[in-house]
Amino acid sequence: MVGSVPVQDTGRRVPIVWGNVPQRNKNFTGRTKQLADLRRRITSDDLDITAVLPHALQGMGGVGKTQLAVEYAHQFQTDYDLVWWVGAEQPVMIRSALATLAPQLRLTESGPLRTEDAVALVLDALRRGEPYRRWLLVFDNAESPELIRPLIPHGPGHVIVTSRDRGWLGQVDAIEVDVFDRAESTQFLQRRVPGITPNDAYELADALGDLPLALEQAGALQFETGMAAQEYLQLFREASGRLLAESQPTDYPTSVAAVWSLSMSRLQEQSQFALRLLRRCAFFGPEPISLEMLDRGRYILDSDFGTEMQDRLAVSRAIREIGRYALARIDSSARTLQVHRLVQIAIRNELSEEDQRKISNEVHQLLIAADPGEPDVPVNWLQFGQLLPHIVPSEVYRSTLPPARRLIETIVRYLNYAGDPTIGLVEADRALAVWIADSGPDDPDVLVLQGIKSDILWALGRYRDAYELRRPTLEAITRVLGPNHEETLYILNGHGADLRARGDFDQAWQLDEDSLTRHRTVFGEEGRPTLRAANNLAVDYGLIGSYERALETDQRNLADQRAVAGGDDLWVIHSMSAVARDLRQAGRYLEARQLAEQANLLYRDLVQRRELRVDHPLVLLAAKDLSVARRKAGDFAGALELAREVYDRYTSAPPFGSEHPDSLAAAISLGNAQRVASDPNEATERIEKTIRRFRDVLGPEHPYTYGSALNLALVYRQLERVKEAETLLIEARAGLQSRLGARHHYTLTCVANLATVRAVLGHPDEALSLGEPTLAAFRQLLGPEHPHTLVCAANVALDLVAVDRADEGAALTEDTMRRYRQVLGEDHPDVRVGLSGGRLDFDFEPPAL
Repeated sequence: MVGSVPVQDTGRRVPIVWGNVPQRNKNFTGRTKQLADLRRRITSDDLDITAVLPHALQGMGGVGKTQLAVEYAHQFQTDYDLVWWVGAEQPVMIRSALATLAPQLRLTESGPLRTEDAVALVLDALRRGEPYRRWLLVFDNAESPELIRPLIPHGPGHVIVTSRDRGWLGQVDAIEVDVFDRAESTQFLQRRVPGITPNDAYELADALGDLPLALEQAGALQFETGMAAQEYLQLFREASGRLLAESQPTDYPTSVAAVWSLSMSRLQEQSQFALRLLRRCAFFGPEPISLEMLDRGRYILDSDFGTEMQDRLAVSRAIREIGRYALARIDSSARTLQVHRLVQIAIRNELSEEDQRKISNEVHQLLIAADPGEPDVPVNWLQFGQLLPHIVPSEVYRSTLPPARRLIETIVRYLNYAGDPTIGLVEADRALAVWIADSGPDDPDVLVLQGIKSDILWALGRYRDAYELRRPTLEAITRVLGPNHEETLYILNGHGADLRARGDFDQAWQLDEDSLTRHRTVFGEEGRPTLRAANNLAVDYGLIGSYERALETDQRNLADQRAVAGGDDLWVIHSMSAVARDLRQAGRYLEARQLAEQANLLYRDLVQRRELRVDHPLVLLAAKDLSVARRKAGDFAGALELAREVYDRYTSAPPFGSEHPDSLAAAISLGNAQRVASDPNEATERIEKTIRRFRDVLGPEHPYTYGSALNLALVYRQLERVKEAETLLIEARAGLQSRLGARHHYTLTCVANLATVRAVLGHPDEALSLGEPTLAAFRQLLGPEHPHTLVCAANVALDLVAVDRADEGAALTEDTMRRYRQVLGEDHPDVRVGLSGGRLDFDFEPPAL
């Protein structure tokens, strides 16, 4: 179509000269940003200058560079008098294409010209803008810049170059063209394959790595043969190489397989070492590969390739050659190399089974060497994140080498610590299926990974599943490795958490006291596993109501954590938050709030520094505890605002959701905040719903299920549903007494609330008979200054007055309110209620397990 004018029905002016431009792709999709960016850059040039800056579209084969240039030429053709397309694979082709432009520029009127003369005249005419100043030349599929640049015209027009060679990025104004984003891929497939479902389009796009050429090829085959998307995907999984060689698309000059076959042939001619490096990259994942990870090959690979990696200059040249043929995406600033999944498939399909095994083994060694170490240290998480995408594609989890299994165990632990237990569960199950088949159920690696999986199930709130897996695993690993092996102790520590989740607080406490002693013997006083065991024992102390021992244990733990890690370490902040919780439970509300605010700010700093996600479990737990601390310290409005925020995060962020036990605890916290600061009707609805969920998740007889009923009874009483409140409290008292004993803090709290209900119903004598022994028990358990002791004392004083023991009541009131003002201050809402003669309430907050 040299010299022809494209037919237009728009009435707009079209180019006078239109040469060799490919037909517009009717299925062209997306690329809005790239087209706008290219147009902005091109039109920012001053058309009167005599030196035009070429604009390059650079990217890997099949990414759609040519289609983008074609779309630009058609979409903006009315801005040009001349549009000329030049096939630029070889300089000789460029000269020929430029020479054929001579007649269109009226340069052959005096007779035929030699090619070299014609080229020189064409370049000169374009430079001068005679006869056309508004011209566009597209050099498609250009090789290296040094071969092409002498043939690029200068002048008032525009030049677009498409190329795989990264050399253009540093020499001209260049736009890197990448694969489609997922929305563009699915939109393209829905346009190309009528009737394809959005889910099938998404799955197909994912399998093909969003590569436009591969999507077109797959779409064309489905359209022409009637093949269903799922059938294509099945064929792709079974015979990807053959499928990618089929059905050359109409709008593309070649198939997916052919695109890279030529590039790899040329790479082999230029650098055998570059090809060998690329083959190793084909056995990683299709995500960026750290060059540092590859560089370790010179130290650890006992092979010819490992020896070649020792030549740093040769490695640099090889990477440059790989980038030149766009067989990988090179990010110099991040120092990564990324090979598209279809390129990886094409490379692997060309190798013999023996070569595949050899290269796969080398890649496994590189991944093992890249293990950053301790998975509970956030500074290592970035490296783990770079490593993770290559675990499954490399199939390192199939290796029977002990270091490879250590790597998988560490990766899964990292996922749990980093707050991604859902992914961790998938990785653990994948590896366990292979390991059990290879090594049997009592293999130490199997047992270790099952212990880690139990932690993940627990983090997901699947407490029953964690208990059912961890209990037999603990028995087996004790038998296989011994009771004091470090992996046995790791699983033992988790078993204490299982017991807490079952509501067996005393059993958990006894187990964890023994566990901590054994941890100190094996790991030392300040070993990280020892510090975790101490943290768990402090939780036990809190759950059995021994708040001072919990505080003492956590304060020592905090000092040890600071000695080990420093001030802003994740686990130091976690310990600070634990101490704040202990202070609150010990009744030191104002100190608790101050420390909880500090811990929360430190967590926010880690979030801002992107060391933690905003929805990381430890961040959410600290924020939830801060909300409670604010409420206990008298800041009802601040508590409610934060409680709403925390609850929304819990219920919207995986792995939590509305049924997770931590989300339910946040819901109770929000209900309590709503009760004191806003609408009791709203609080009632939330607490009722949460109790039903606690019954399903933890069981109807769990202490937290009974404890939450205390909060519901409080709002029922506010709403004058006093008899219903009484029924709830009677049932809760029986349940708590059965599970925890008559003198447990939770049981005493329930009895104190029941006393208030009896008083409201007009039975002050019964209220007093409940309240007086409860007050004595509170004084013995919590001490005379604890707010719960003071709340009980204030209510007992009212009951004393009501049964005509006014002098005793007045004396108790005076003593209680004096202590209350000293503990919480004159302005605390509960102090003001007590001073005005009102009854005070006890609520229940489910502590972290």
